Parts: sequence; structure tokens; C-alpha cells
Amino acid sequence: MAVDLLLGLQWGDEGKGKIVDVLTKNYDIIARFQGGPNAGHTLEFDGIKHVLHTIPSGIFHKNAVNIVGNGVVIDPIIFQKEIENLQKFDIDIKSTLLISRKAHLILPTHRLLDAASEASKGKAKIGSTLKGIGPTYMDKTGRNGLRVGDIELEDFKERYRTLADKHEAMIHFHDVDIQYDLAELENDFFAAIEALKKLTFIDSEEYIFQAQKEGKTILAEGAQGSLLDIDFGTYPFVTSSNTTAAGACTGLGIAPNKIADVIGIFKAYTTRVGSGPFPTELFDEDGETMGRVGNEFGATTGRKRRCGWLDLVALKYAVQINGVTQLIMMKGDVLSGFSKLKVCTAYNYKGEIIQHLPYNIEAENVTPVYTELKGWEQDLTKLTSVDQLPKELIEYIEFLENALEVPIKMVSVGPDRTQTIFR
Repeated sequence: MAVDLLLGLQWGDEGKGKIVDVLTKNYDIIARFQGGPNAGHTLEFDGIKHVLHTIPSGIFHKNAVNIVGNGVVIDPIIFQKEIENLQKFDIDIKSTLLISRKAHLILPTHRLLDAASEASKGKAKIGSTLKGIGPTYMDKTGRNGLRVGDIELEDFKERYRTLADKHEAMIHFHDVDIQYDLAELENDFFAAIEALKKLTFIDSEEYIFQAQKEGKTILAEGAQGSLLDIDFGTYPFVTSSNTTAAGACTGLGIAPNKIADVIGIFKAYTTRVGSGPFPTELFDEDGETMGRVGNEFGATTGRKRRCGWLDLVALKYAVQINGVTQLIMMKGDVLSGFSKLKVCTAYNYKGEIIQHLPYNIEAENVTPVYTELKGWEQDLTKLTSVDQLPKELIEYIEFLENALEVPIKMVSVGPDRTQTIFR
């Protein structure tokens, strides 16, 4: 059985958590393939809001198995808190949450290194979430990292000490004032390691291979967004992993020819958290309205998100590099009340009109070229079927479909899992 992928197509925060939750009833297995606790996947149902950071978003469905893949990095302390938050929901964590032995561990010193590195950059900081993600992936590629499977080894603490000592020397190298009590941090870390040991570790690539042979349905869940991909994002203002479709192959051990549908999620407008270029960013009342109505604050960091019109140039780029086969548009309800909507359909790049994403999209090089469409006044949050959608919204959707050459199969009109319209 082939594997479907679900990916964000912008700078993250597209609403992946909600849609995985909505789609889980169609799948036997939900598998996270990259990122770590820098993700904040928000789910809302039965009047309760849930934020997951590392655990796959299918965890609230009792018949689904959730896998944390080898491409994910795990902070045992944050992971333990996530598990504790799930206890009141009577979820059989031991059997429905499986962790790859090849997933890398975030150490307390990784978080300290992250803070020291960001502090040393001053005004050139990249907007890190300070969760230790970057330093952990650096250790992974530098062949120094510790993995979940190492917890099962007798000399795990010695391996930890060797790496933590190395990190402390690196922290001092940055020559910034980072105050910390490592002994206290390590007490929490090793307590969380003991809690992690009670969960189920698997050789995930073999597990997924056998599941495919048995005809199980699998959805691979991405974190962050395609424009934050380490290779194809707006470097260096990116995350430290491959957030695109290719990352699912390396993050779960799936062969490329076993991928079926690639489901891409995007907001009806654009947001970004932290530093980095953003051609369609708004600094006016329209941008303020988007942020206020859309409640645009980071689920992980609480940082205010920057808001702007939909960037079709960047979105088409993300569709192309991921091989997207169907689209889901999120937060259509946030645009209700705008008399006119703008969509960036091209860039003026150094005096030339282009329709592809160039190497550099900093403001001094790029000016967005907009197409204007009619807005709608109608409140969408109570709508339940596609025939209730205002004609201006239908025209907006069809305009995007024609440009992207991919069908928009679902439209989200609110945060709750029930506020989802299928087309």
C-alpha cells in the first residue's frame, strides 16, 4: 500500500494538525517524519484546544497507530509533558504511540547551544525557537548525536557525558552571557529519559515496510512548512530539516515509488514567524486585521505572526517541488469582511517581471505584483456545505486552482475539526 503525505506549503502554521486530525479516520497509521518540538500542531474539537509538538496529530483517534519517525528530533522533557497532558483522555499510549530507535535526542546542552548561538548573532539572528533543534541536527550530520536506541545501551550515561562536555566547551566559545544550572537541567532530563523508556521503541522503517505489505493505510505528517526547508526554503531563515516531500522518504525510510497522494495545505493568506524575507507582508490595517481575526500567534513560541496577502509565486514553487496532487485551503473565514483581496501573481525582480521564486527574495530585490479580486462579507464559520459558500469565495478558489493547476479539495472555515468543507 502506498503512503500519502501531508505537507505545509508556506512558512509553517498552515493548520496541518487540524487536517491530520480530520483525515485520520481514513488511515491506520499516522507518522511524523521530521522536525521536533519547534512544531506546534493545534487541534480543536469538543470545545477543547490541543497543541501537539512532537506526537503525531492522529493520537486522539483510538484506532490509529502514531509513529514518531527517525527524521524527528525528540526532547524527552517536552515529550514527557505531552504524554502527561494526554493522560486524561484515556489513550493507550503504549500501543498507539511508537517511537523510532533512530530518532535523535535533544539534550539540555543542545538548547543552551541554541540560545548561545542566537545571542551571538545579534541583529543577524534567524528567529530560532530556541528548542535545540538546529544543534541536534548538527550533531546528527556531524555523527556525534545520541538516538532513542542508545537509551537501551548500558553506557548511555557515559555517551551523554562525553557529548554534553563537548557542548559546554562550545557554549563558552560563543562568548555570550548564558546563565544556566546544568545539574538541575540534567535531573529533569534523566527523569524524562526514564519515562521515555516506558514507551514502545521500534525499528520504524521495518515496521512501516511490513505495514505497507499488509495493506495498511499510512499518512506521513510533516512539520513546519516547505518554505522553511533547509535546502529549498528562504535560507538561512529556515529550519534544520527537509520539510518537503523528499523528507518523508529519509525521515521514515519510505521508497519514493511508494508515495501516492501529496496533500498540500496553505492559508488563504500568508503568515511568517520570526526573521526572514516576506514579499507580501502587510504593515497596514489589513495586516493587523488578518492577525487579529486569525489569532496569529505561534502555537509553540507565542510570538506574533507577520501577515500578508497570498503569495502565489511562492505557493506555486512549493506545489512544484513537492509534487502536490491535491490542495487544502485553510482560514478562508479570516478573509470575510475584506471588500477587495489581493493575490501576488508575479514579482518585479530587479526590474524584470518573473513568475518563479528567485534565489533571493529580500525586499531590495523583489516587489510583489498583485491581481485584485472581490472579497465577501459573509461569516463562513457556521457553513457546512460547499453550496453555501459565497460566490466571491468560489471565484477566489477557482482563480487559485487555475494558477496552481491542482484541485482544492477542502476549505477550512474555522479551527474546529467540524468546520471543514469538502469540495
